[in-house]
Amino acid sequence: MADITVQLVSVDRMLWSGQASILTAQTTEGEIGILPGHEPLLGQLKENGVVTIRPVDGDRVVAAVQGGFLSVQGDKVTVLADYAIFADEVDSASAKSELDADDDQAKARAEAELAAVRRNSGS
Repeated sequence: MADITVQLVSVDRMLWSGQASILTAQTTEGEIGILPGHEPLLGQLKENGVVTIRPVDGDRVVAAVQGGFLSVQGDKVTVLADYAIFADEVDSASAKSELDADDDQAKARAEAELAAVRRNSGS
């Protein structure tokens, strides 16, 4: 079975790197799925989006992302996000409290984090 090399990187750290069977990401144009053999692409990530990676080996990886880009070249996908956090690292109580914040960026980040937690739990 064919696979793709995926790198999920934020400004401050490398979150995940490895072989995957599919990656899905929410972009400004809608949700996109990347399979092996996908055409070259450069897409802009949604401000409060979610990226899901299905590794060849291991459990699904779900991350909240804010801003950044998705690049597909050959069988390599690079997700470069301004901010990213794994769904299982999210403090849901803290994120829920941020939904009432006056800061639009904090609110958007909290929305992305809670969306990633929901997707990770399958609901």
